[in-house]
Amino acid sequence: MIDDFSAQDLSAVEEAVREAVAVEIMPRFRQLAAHEVDQKSGPHDLVTIADRLAEEHLTASLTKLLPGSAVVGEEAVHADPHVYGALRGDAPVWIVDPVDGTRQFVNGDPAFCTLVALAHHGEILASWTFAPALDELATAVRGEGAYVNGERIHAGSPRPGEALRVAMAHPLYTSEEDKWTLARLDVPGVAARPCGSAGLEYLKVARGEMDGLAFTWPSAWDHAAGLLLVAEAGGAQSTVDGVPFRVDRDNALPFAVGRDEATAVRIRELLRGA
Repeated sequence: MIDDFSAQDLSAVEEAVREAVAVEIMPRFRQLAAHEVDQKSGPHDLVTIADRLAEEHLTASLTKLLPGSAVVGEEAVHADPHVYGALRGDAPVWIVDPVDGTRQFVNGDPAFCTLVALAHHGEILASWTFAPALDELATAVRGEGAYVNGERIHAGSPRPGEALRVAMAHPLYTSEEDKWTLARLDVPGVAARPCGSAGLEYLKVARGEMDGLAFTWPSAWDHAAGLLLVAEAGGAQSTVDGVPFRVDRDNALPFAVGRDEATAVRIRELLRGA
């Protein structure tokens, strides 16, 4: 599938992402009116006009670049949960989070990004993580490495003897059971904190700025781009049942991500209470 995509095609995807952000997101950054911000499932689950219009923009441009492809976007799935089923179909799928870190975007915090990944039969083939307010574009193509603004990045391994820096699912978005499970990371040798934009947390792991992640929710748009980015930077991931997280199936949760295999395993075992 990805073999059919040339360097020119990959560049066209980047341009499509940049254009959607330039047209629909950045003109509204720190310019949102009250009526342009809504709640979905609760006061912390926000959506803005920028989320909706950017996803519509990307849906049109990406399916034009790859005829016959489908789009699984956060806002489309919120409107019709059946859209998520495309991840288990035969068509290639664009997985889109138009504004990852909407809470930050609404608050005028630059730590938000746009996430796009291309998947086929559950395999993530390419990804784009664009943080426009930070002027950073992270890209990954399966088997070809991870890059930020054109320079290759490597996750490396944690320094021996230092506490693992782990970002975990934010308490605003977790159940009481999830909180109890994540509390297992409160042990000597682990410095855990709530995560911000999932896409930017994955980027920090891929760069070696964070050692690991622990997530309790499965939404493909939050994870697809980052999982490939970390994998191509040399990192690893695993659900609590010891198998990789995949976007085309139900996964045992939570799941762990690490700069290297040993780190991912350590976080996973802590989450299991092992």
